[in-house]
Amino acid sequence: MTYNQSMILDLPFILETRRNHALEHATLHMLAHTHRGNMGGHSNPTGFFLFGDFSTPDVWAAATEALERLREGESGLAIHAGCGTNMATTALLAGTLSWSVLRGAKSTLTKLLLLPIAVAMAVVGVLLARPLGPWLQKYITTEANMGNMQIIDIIPIRKGLHRVITK
Repeated sequence: MTYNQSMILDLPFILETRRNHALEHATLHMLAHTHRGNMGGHSNPTGFFLFGDFSTPDVWAAATEALERLREGESGLAIHAGCGTNMATTALLAGTLSWSVLRGAKSTLTKLLLLPIAVAMAVVGVLLARPLGPWLQKYITTEANMGNMQIIDIIPIRKGLHRVITK
């Protein structure tokens, strides 16, 4: 990563979002030990939202443990298989590679003849995205170094939604 890229990723609002994204993932990893079902999150510079059927004390315990474990160097907790980064990477690569095959085709017949190649290229995109998505999480969309981050509050918004506020 170049110096300029590092400067952009370290801008306060971007760095805070990346740290919250890492803490969100780590918290979801902790919650997955005791909870089943759909769960997810959304991060921003002031914290993150957690979606799932959790009690507020369970969220507090999971977020606190996640923060401690990240601080102790368990940076792998910042990476999550269900992250939107993985999904977006897969969709973008598969779509772009398949589109690149079909983009110049003028007739319907040509498009039909190229369709198996386009599908094969989409598969290549999916395969390339498997390592690329986690790499993007590790180096771009999350930051496992928590610095002096603190959990300020956890607010139940409604059933199935909590707001974790950090500073």
